[in-house]
Amino acid sequence: MKAIPNISKYMTTSPITVGKEQTLAYAHKVLREHRIRHLPVLEGGRLVGIISERDLHLVETLKDVDPEKVTVEDAMTQDPYTVSPEAPLDEVVAEMAEKKYGSAVVLDNNKVVGVFTTIDAMSAFAELLHTRLKG
Repeated sequence: MKAIPNISKYMTTSPITVGKEQTLAYAHKVLREHRIRHLPVLEGGRLVGIISERDLHLVETLKDVDPEKVTVEDAMTQDPYTVSPEAPLDEVVAEMAEKKYGSAVVLDNNKVVGVFTTIDAMSAFAELLHTRLKG
């Protein structure tokens, strides 16, 4: 039986990030421009949260919320799910499924080095099915 690959094989490397002081409008623009759904949130290069496209939509629908004035910090999820680049793929996807996480932020020495999303999980699943189960 082949070894379970590490998350680093399937993660998105060099992820786009956003500062916690940026506005919701700016975060939305970044998501659209890069066609992504998750942004790790940094403060001084340190991970402090994550904001998703869904978070932005939810907050922006609230009454009296001006996306040009409200900051990412006010809408982000604090303490996102994080893993190391060496984390086994099966453990990460099991945790994401159990807790209904849309992404895992990959940290190496407290630096964001990747993001692993449900889309990355589907790509990994497709590759593994193709390479390991194809007769």
